[in-house]
Amino acid sequence: MKHIALIPAAGVGSRFGANCPKQYVELAGQTVLQHTIDLFNQNSRIHHIAIIVSPQDAFVDTLIRLPERAAVYRVGGETRAETVANGVNILLANQIVGEKDTILVHDAARCCLPQSALNRLLDTAGHHPYGGILAIPVADTLKRQQNQETKIAETVPRAGLWQAQTPQLFQAALLQKALQNIDFNEITDEASAVERLGIQPLLVEGDSRNIKLTRADDADYVAWLLERGNA
Repeated sequence: MKHIALIPAAGVGSRFGANCPKQYVELAGQTVLQHTIDLFNQNSRIHHIAIIVSPQDAFVDTLIRLPERAAVYRVGGETRAETVANGVNILLANQIVGEKDTILVHDAARCCLPQSALNRLLDTAGHHPYGGILAIPVADTLKRQQNQETKIAETVPRAGLWQAQTPQLFQAALLQKALQNIDFNEITDEASAVERLGIQPLLVEGDSRNIKLTRADDADYVAWLLERGNA
């Protein structure tokens, strides 16, 4: 069984507010996307790294240094889910991945994934037919908003609630099936698409350092992690 990392990198990162997509912002000496590619390249259990970008991407060729087992695929879509679906389809069509090989979908903007968390996911879910995701138990008190007003409607019990992270690991055929004939706008992660098939993926404990670079004020903490080698 092969393990393939799939990095959807076709988004524009509008919430981050940079003059380029956030995956191409430079932190700790290189782009966020380069850090993410490198962390998979450092793991000998990953056979191939697929970077899925927009057909109009004007940055990847000049800003990214590709390791030998990585390739760029210009099949990104309008949404993350469409980008992932297109990536899975091209990997299967080109026989880069077999139906029972696993695909680990990982956010381009999660560039601080510790190797210990990645290996834990591979060890726990790598051979499981239903796959699994990294996630961490919710620690903060959760509040539900009152309609469109910024008022508290209720406090949500956090017992049993987990915050999803990536990678999210599934066999290629299962992931392809889950992403067929769906409204891509309704899918926020791969696990939610698989769940619609009546399947319950595994929850594998992630790591608090595996944060997603979303807003500009995340950058200092992410850079701090990268500079200290915590990834």
